[in-house]
Amino acid sequence: MGLGTYIQTHACSLEQAHARVQRAEELGYEAAYVTHVAGRDALTVAATYAMRTSRIRVGTGVVPIYTRTPATMAQTAATIDDLSDGRMTLGLGVSHRPIIEGWHGQTIDRPVAEMREYVSIVRAILNGEAPPQGKKWQTVFQLAEVGPRPELPIYIAGLSPGMLRLAGEIADGVMMWLCAPQYIRDVAIPALREGRERAGKTLDGFDVVSWVPAGLVEDPAAIHDDLRPDMLPYFPLPFYRAMLERSGFGDEIAAYDAAASAGDEAGMRAAISERLIETITPLGDKDALHAGIARYREAGVTSPCVAPISQSDFMATLEAAAGA
Repeated sequence: MGLGTYIQTHACSLEQAHARVQRAEELGYEAAYVTHVAGRDALTVAATYAMRTSRIRVGTGVVPIYTRTPATMAQTAATIDDLSDGRMTLGLGVSHRPIIEGWHGQTIDRPVAEMREYVSIVRAILNGEAPPQGKKWQTVFQLAEVGPRPELPIYIAGLSPGMLRLAGEIADGVMMWLCAPQYIRDVAIPALREGRERAGKTLDGFDVVSWVPAGLVEDPAAIHDDLRPDMLPYFPLPFYRAMLERSGFGDEIAAYDAAASAGDEAGMRAAISERLIETITPLGDKDALHAGIARYREAGVTSPCVAPISQSDFMATLEAAAGA
């Protein structure tokens, strides 16, 4: 737990990404995560991060469960954990139907139940136990050579109250993306606490990770228009729409829908309000970045994860957020 970062590879070379994760380690960041979309494979990238560092935790933030069988996921995570001397964190998510169905030919049928089943199988394999037989996945796989790895933490990506409760109940941490501090405080933390109570536990020791897009910039308002296209892809996705509405951004969703129905691309971008951008994205000087990160901590986040925006200097933002 502590300050983390997202170090992506879609906008830079692997060499640049490695330099960034090494600098993050020097600055005292506790963890470096990488997302999994259509570019470089996140688990492979996490392995390369592990090979070029010695202290910082590495992990996925997150890999969709439908892209690998539980046995393959557990085996790969255990290998990276072995490679990194126990520094791997496995972040798992559901993703979205256009990706799972359109790219991978799989189906999301009962996301919360399927996540529960998937994690129970992965956890058993990592613990060196016989995996339970599920409805969607069946396996008798057991690790050899690199197992067991019972200390390898599993985090679940959560947006809806149901998935957040599940994360609290069965995971070691939760990962949230595009969640405003007020949503984390008012929706996520109560749901996580309820999940922990189901398991007979408290939130003590449970890691609450949140993506924090940030930028060390001279004029924050000047880059709002540049940030809108970055947020636009999330507005048509049901899981994010529901979360944004619960966060108090229903007017923005309605404005986006009206513009989308009219085929008004400029209106769709304009629906992403300054209020939304300023709530989610700390922008400005070092003090502004620290104040923005503090808002996430005050909402209940234990590990804010700085993701320098492309409109800012990556290293400078990384250093400023860390207090360098």
